[in-house]
Amino acid sequence: MINLGLYKNLKVLVTGSTGFKGSWMCFWLLLLGARVYGISLKPNEESVLFNSLKLSSKIRQYNIDITNYDKVKKIINQIKPDIIFHLAAQSLVSKSFEDPLTTINTNIYGSSVILKSYIDNNCDTLIFCTSDKCYKNKEWIWGYKENDELGGIDPYSSSKASAEIIFHSFVSSYKLNNKRTKCASVRAGNVIGGGDYNKDRLVPDIIKNYFKGKTINIKNPSSVRPWQFVLEPISGYLELGLILFNKSKKYKIPSWNFGPDINKIYTVDHLIKFTKKNIFKNLKYSYKKNHKFYESKLLFLSNEKAKLELGWRPRFNVEQTLEFTFDWYDSYYSGENIINTTADQIEKYSKS
Repeated sequence: MINLGLYKNLKVLVTGSTGFKGSWMCFWLLLLGARVYGISLKPNEESVLFNSLKLSSKIRQYNIDITNYDKVKKIINQIKPDIIFHLAAQSLVSKSFEDPLTTINTNIYGSSVILKSYIDNNCDTLIFCTSDKCYKNKEWIWGYKENDELGGIDPYSSSKASAEIIFHSFVSSYKLNNKRTKCASVRAGNVIGGGDYNKDRLVPDIIKNYFKGKTINIKNPSSVRPWQFVLEPISGYLELGLILFNKSKKYKIPSWNFGPDINKIYTVDHLIKFTKKNIFKNLKYSYKKNHKFYESKLLFLSNEKAKLELGWRPRFNVEQTLEFTFDWYDSYYSGENIINTTADQIEKYSKS
């Protein structure tokens, strides 16, 4: 287990800082004593977590588009970060069908801008986040490993696979991990946690409908996903960042999966029924087939490499994940101090 207290006084840049995962990461880094910087689009109505945590006054935030190479390169040169966490992305499958060009531009070209700026500024460490959907989904009943085939039949997954291919081409072409620089790509399963209000995601849809007394339409009840609490992959990113920064080890394949154990993966229907039975007993839902866009039915990640080589492990089962998630929303809608709630959840997770 890596001592995350080593982040104290490090300069850390998080792209996608106004997003769901980016906000959790920025806040955790602040609690660890890091000097945090953010690059992201301006906060919008979905940036509930970023705004609730008052991060705009706690980190040095730059509201720019990651596809702007000149500005990104200049800002990184000014910051001279010790570690960069690249989380910025168009992260919604549904939106990728509605607007494939923005998805491709952000996830492929924008990610390339981060890589080139990282190289041009001779930065030290980069954690390059993509997605579990970067793998060519063959509906296997076992988990994808880091060296399995990449691919995607929809705009979102193909953009993430492309970002991974570009990442590895940069590593190879510029011999990144043979020089002073150290970098890795990371792939996480379906993340659940407080403060997510993105469209066409299961938990946000439950929250939006439940508190309005509406019925939620469940589109793919039999779909299986690697559900995990938001702090699970972030803990892996943070641990890996310190290992690379401190030159603790060298790794042959610079890619990592962070997801639940293979026997802790459940269907959409399981999550809905658990939520209704144990948390929101008045939750109303119905089943409706999804005719808008294609989504895979089975998706598993193998986390064996992270467990064996990093010593990382998933700490929460899906029930704990849902309880923590809905506790956060309950605090939010009850008008409680959400900064204290979020800090308390990070502390409890860290001690688990």
